[in-house]
Amino acid sequence: MNKTLTRADLAEAIYSKVGISKVESSDIVDQIFEEMILELIDGKSVKLSSFGSFMVRDKKQRIGRNPKTKEEALIDARRFVVFRTSKELKNKVINE
Repeated sequence: MNKTLTRADLAEAIYSKVGISKVESSDIVDQIFEEMILELIDGKSVKLSSFGSFMVRDKKQRIGRNPKTKEEALIDARRFVVFRTSKELKNKVINE
């Protein structure tokens, strides 16, 4: 069964490899994610070398259709985050 990697797992890895306290390692993980979130909110990209990039994209307002009733409806404009893997990460995942 596949286990999901969590913030707590990341903090535990920092704690065990670096040797700082669990509270400090948890704070580091939280701060990293907070910085990433703030950059994305500002519409900037976040690039993690050898891992990938997070980018904010905009979708324009458009007309969609309810598949059940076939009725047209207006879909509001929105922002969303996309992730593009680096070539290094793709190669590692494919070849493992």
